[in-house]
Amino acid sequence: MLFINRNLLNTLIVETKDQNNQSRRYPNTGFTKAREETFDRSEVAEELPRAVLRPNSFILLDGEWNFEYDEQNKGLNENWFISHNYTDKANWPGSVESHIASLEPERKAWQGQVVVWYERTFPLPEIEEEHPEYIQRQLTFGACGYETRVWLNGFPLKTIEGEEVHLGEYTSFSYELDERILSATNRITVMIRSTMDADTTRGKQESGVYKRGGIWYQTYTGGVRSIWLENVECNRLRSKVDVLSIIEDNLVRFNLTTRIHHPGQYTICLRVYDRKDTFRTIVAEDNYSLLLTAGQKQQRLVIRISDAILWTPENPHLYRLVARLIDANGYISEIETHFGMRKIEAHGSNIYLNGRSIYLNGILYQPWLATYEEIKKHMLAMKALGCNLIRIHITGVDPRIYKLADRLGLLLWVEVPSPHRSTMLSRANHKAELLRMVELIATHPSVIIWSLYNEDWGAEDIETSAGTRQYIMDMYHYMHIEYPQFLVIDNDGWRHISHRGRLKSDLLTVHLYTDQLLRWQEMLNKLVDGEQSVAAFPLVIGDPFFYRAQVPLIVSEWGGFGFRDYGGPQSADEKIRLIAQFKKELRSRAIAGDVYTQATNIEDEKNGIIDFSSAALLVPEGLLGEAASDEL
Repeated sequence: MLFINRNLLNTLIVETKDQNNQSRRYPNTGFTKAREETFDRSEVAEELPRAVLRPNSFILLDGEWNFEYDEQNKGLNENWFISHNYTDKANWPGSVESHIASLEPERKAWQGQVVVWYERTFPLPEIEEEHPEYIQRQLTFGACGYETRVWLNGFPLKTIEGEEVHLGEYTSFSYELDERILSATNRITVMIRSTMDADTTRGKQESGVYKRGGIWYQTYTGGVRSIWLENVECNRLRSKVDVLSIIEDNLVRFNLTTRIHHPGQYTICLRVYDRKDTFRTIVAEDNYSLLLTAGQKQQRLVIRISDAILWTPENPHLYRLVARLIDANGYISEIETHFGMRKIEAHGSNIYLNGRSIYLNGILYQPWLATYEEIKKHMLAMKALGCNLIRIHITGVDPRIYKLADRLGLLLWVEVPSPHRSTMLSRANHKAELLRMVELIATHPSVIIWSLYNEDWGAEDIETSAGTRQYIMDMYHYMHIEYPQFLVIDNDGWRHISHRGRLKSDLLTVHLYTDQLLRWQEMLNKLVDGEQSVAAFPLVIGDPFFYRAQVPLIVSEWGGFGFRDYGGPQSADEKIRLIAQFKKELRSRAIAGDVYTQATNIEDEKNGIIDFSSAALLVPEGLLGEAASDEL
């Protein structure tokens, strides 16, 4: 458990134990008005799975918890949150599946539903602040689910959004703790329930519709990211920052969210620092006076950055934003994040980054059970392959991964984890998941593409149901209005929607699988000629659509060589040769990008070109990049 050392009077020290039980200490600036803005918190930042930071003290609640597999789902009726004799232990974070398997290795994977309980105690940290009335304690789950209930000392908690039961398992959520139910030692109880319900946002986890095997994987649910307790200001900026940069006028639009318990006059101060000199030079600063009422509100603020350096894969230049909320008495709440200035566009048959045409050399990546450290190694390996784009396939990942992509100059394609059938409930769950994900990812310059659906999973009736098509079009339009910094795809792979001849997708993407070079050439020729029967299903549905190079073409899945369902060579040398030939054919046509399938092996999908454990390349460096294409 991470704890706060209070023996030092002048500087608060955050101390934690690493995996070797060695102490690591981090300075913490506390809650004072004279907070040091040039302190580099990058090392501290890596402790927590979040992109927007606070310079406040925190306690990490990871580690050993009491654990109970509630096989009969009786814990709620028996009031286990009041008292229960737990029989097992489990380490948080970790999946429900791994915890059950560690206790009963021979037990088959759960089916139908699974209910588990976790419980632990923690000491109440002191509030070292001359005005404790300004401070409250906040409990945050990095990700947990699919259904999560939480009790503190037997009292049920509600999230800041007012949920008694939080739904979803890919994004963080928080609870403000009532001082009246806190004590010197506190007991936190967590109940998690997951099901095989095909209406939930599952991605490639098996369900009642798609069973495990082939491209469908074991479920991976529960407390999969860290939990932490931190002191936060009652009146503060929340850890959500939406960044929209307009490079033509050097203006950056920040959408910030205020959380207010004491209504009144406030000032938001924005300071932007340049990263190149360790964020010490202020390049922009402005103040904004606001009358704020109690509750939560989003506010857009605009600031000019003169002579801005644009973010590109070749030069991933980042700025640091420090945003302060200051009340009438001068009391400060602060958050910080980094951002980059970039613009992504699709015009005609090309994609443009900052006004320059760019070809997307992509690879499909499914992190699945990989740890944060393993994902970092995978990303470096994908960059070594020559990729400038990673398509993170229908799952949510640790937010630190987006930050890493920002620093490495890797473009990201993000997808909403899909339900497994098309119903009104599945669309409601899909929309809720999209909104949760996008508000936490909108900070990052690396994220350029969003897919709403993939191969119509969860939208199987897209061709026959006007309601399904209307929902997808509504979400496409919503993303364009609220998040114009992204390119949006309606349904990746095939069955894109045409409405009155207008494509409701910024890119015309297609999944093409063959291991025959002549067939590959034939498919690509048909694609660039506008034939819509090139994929496994019609490329465009709805109203008639006539392709005349008015939208960029992306072959967003191809290859898969080695997977039994896709065919192709088994030997490494033959696979390398075929990848090079196929890549050459792609680059010789009016195609704007491609995504090779895939980075690593996942369960039955044994078609990776990077070793999952070591991240060693199984093919030559640069095979998927510009240099290789130029040599071919």
